[in-house]
Amino acid sequence: MVFFIILIIIIAWAWIGYNSLVRAKNYVEGSWAQIDVELKRRADLIPNLVEVVKGYAQHEREVLEKVTEARNMAASARTQQERIEAENKISGFLGRLIAVAEAYPDLKANENFLSLQKQLQETEDKIEKSRREYNSRVMSYHAAIRQVPRNILAAIFAFTPFPYFTATDEDRENVKVKFD
Repeated sequence: MVFFIILIIIIAWAWIGYNSLVRAKNYVEGSWAQIDVELKRRADLIPNLVEVVKGYAQHEREVLEKVTEARNMAASARTQQERIEAENKISGFLGRLIAVAEAYPDLKANENFLSLQKQLQETEDKIEKSRREYNSRVMSYHAAIRQVPRNILAAIFAFTPFPYFTATDEDRENVKVKFD
């Protein structure tokens, strides 16, 4: 009789623990999906912004090419980590693109550019909020899969860590714009 009670307690613990790990993993995946939605929106805005700036800033071709190249890298990323790295590059290059645009008074007054810039800023704000939410969910999930005794269940059922969204060294540098 005692054996069956202990067995029922172990089964209940495993059931509850497994479900909590699944819930934590689903929260992380849901947060990633929200980031993905905003990143898609940004990727759709980038070609329009690049085309508007291109008309005004012919000699800023390098910045425009890097933005486009980074966008293509993000689109072809195969893993979540590759996507995070590519999206971080896009963020850095977009900052440079906006800094370049600031040097052109006619462009800054262009209605299309202003609209695109506003939409892009709103999207960047949403991405930042989503990244914070994602990183918070990843932190909670990592704690769940590493804490005793749930770490046993996590190992048995192959719950693996997710990557954090982190700033690269390039992201931490100030944007430098030079006109020759």
